[in-house]
Amino acid sequence: MVLFEEENGLPKPQKDAPLAVRMRPTSLEEVVGQEHFCAEGKLLWRMIKADKLSSVIFYGPPGTGKTTLSHVLAHHTNAFFEQVNATSSNVKIIRDILFQAAQRKERSGRRTVLFIDELHRFNKAQQDVLLPDVETGTIVLVGATTHNPFFALNSPLLSRSQIFQFKPLSNDNIKQLLHRALEDKERGLGEFNVILKNDAMDHLVEMCDGDARRALNALEIGVLSSEAEGESEIVFDLELAEDSIQQKAIVYDDEDEHYDSASAFIKSMRGSDPDAALYWMMKMLEGGEDPRFIARRMVICAAEDVGNAAPNALLLANAAQQAVEFVGMPEAAIPLAQAVTYIAASPKSNASYVAMEKARKDVKKGRTLPVPDHLKDANYPGAEKLGHGEGYKYAHNFADHWVDQDYIPTSRIYYEPTESGHEKKIAETLRRLREKRGIIVSEKK
Repeated sequence: MVLFEEENGLPKPQKDAPLAVRMRPTSLEEVVGQEHFCAEGKLLWRMIKADKLSSVIFYGPPGTGKTTLSHVLAHHTNAFFEQVNATSSNVKIIRDILFQAAQRKERSGRRTVLFIDELHRFNKAQQDVLLPDVETGTIVLVGATTHNPFFALNSPLLSRSQIFQFKPLSNDNIKQLLHRALEDKERGLGEFNVILKNDAMDHLVEMCDGDARRALNALEIGVLSSEAEGESEIVFDLELAEDSIQQKAIVYDDEDEHYDSASAFIKSMRGSDPDAALYWMMKMLEGGEDPRFIARRMVICAAEDVGNAAPNALLLANAAQQAVEFVGMPEAAIPLAQAVTYIAASPKSNASYVAMEKARKDVKKGRTLPVPDHLKDANYPGAEKLGHGEGYKYAHNFADHWVDQDYIPTSRIYYEPTESGHEKKIAETLRRLREKRGIIVSEKK
């Protein structure tokens, strides 16, 4: 039985807590970023102000305000606020919280907001434990996750929740938070006489990559390490900034970032932008992506999107794939870069791919066509008695190595070359040969 509760169930941060924790806003007016749903008048803003929150999923990269907004919610709601982290919780802990929430609602009519950080860490069975109480309104679930909820969470849980996608904070957002931390004497670093140089500020902003927690932690490390040296005035210059934040962390996981970056990489090559394609490739490599995966995507792109407009693209992509196996990283990035720029800068045609799909559709859905007798294998005893190979005309025995002959019992045309690059020559050749067969191909508009 719970005898005493905090006003909202949320303990105040300790004075020795990290700066990013101490500086968390307690009101909507202090929230920075996520204006697409948290600015005045936007959906989440209205839900919190009216204290009419339903279950929500906060989804986005680290340091963008998911936990911060949950704490703001705690300060604005009349409900009791419970907070757990999925990495350190289990079904028993969750069941105890749900039991207390049910008692609280029965005893006082007060709802419970349950904030679960790293919600994706719960497996499907653990997530199912939440469903009945979310359904009945015993709890309002606020889940935070860095993983795509459509992959990581149960469909029934998603259907009962509003999803808000958080975006990395802008440079101006980060600067605003850093200035606020330097000015706040109660929660921040206002008691220190800090002179933050512009180039140092820019470095922190650039290296944090939209992660407010990382920027604030680096600022605190720099200030406290300098204060320990007994300086009355702390000049936070570029050198101190570089020491405080160290190497930039590449946000790259095996889910959203993997698939989204790969998608951007392929679409950049297809769109003939070698600069963009190089950027996405290097992001993937620096994030720890398997270079063989990148090479495979290049081989596919060279065949699907470049095709016969520049046949050498496939050869170069295949050579790069072999170089990855032979050379290894980091030097394998060099042949990969050569191949990606060639593919991106090549003329494009997906005519081969389109033709393949047309033929596939006919094979799967149409009537299976028999092989004409003159094309059947005649290299075994008895084939002649069956009439196999009879009447076949060997093309090399005729002028221009071509003879009018049926190769398929249909008049379908699958491959329609474009006028792009080398494929223009192929188009001219096929047009001439098809006319000899009496097949009239309409000009493409």
